[in-house]
Amino acid sequence: MAALQIKEAFCCMNLDSIRKCCLSFPGATEGLQWGDDLLFRVGNKIFASVPLSGVPQTLTLKSSPHRCAELLEIDGITRAAYVGRYDFITLARLDLLPDAEMKALIAESYENVRSKLPAKVREALKLPRPSQNRARTGHPRKESRKRA
Repeated sequence: MAALQIKEAFCCMNLDSIRKCCLSFPGATEGLQWGDDLLFRVGNKIFASVPLSGVPQTLTLKSSPHRCAELLEIDGITRAAYVGRYDFITLARLDLLPDAEMKALIAESYENVRSKLPAKVREALKLPRPSQNRARTGHPRKESRKRA
């Protein structure tokens, strides 16, 4: 019985459950782009992507710089092609992490993108303001160099 519970907690995420999770967020939309990539967006900004033709299917998500470094240490998680420099990661399989962790990563990805939306876009979508007590997730600003 315990082995069944562990397996259920670990292997439940599939395309339908990812779709359901992504669309549960306020203002989230889905659409196909680049042929067969199922994209999930908020305010027209991508927070999750699943290529439909790949076997095994992969999941690409937005991460914070600090969290990205942590996640890249896990086997099966790599920087996403083309957008990895913006802290997007790709999970090589949908069953790579337990269900709860996958849902938490999707929620984190949504929040990372939503919090960067302009105020006008958030207001148009009737999204709440990003919480003010949350630590900034962006890159530290470079200090300007003065010429001697």
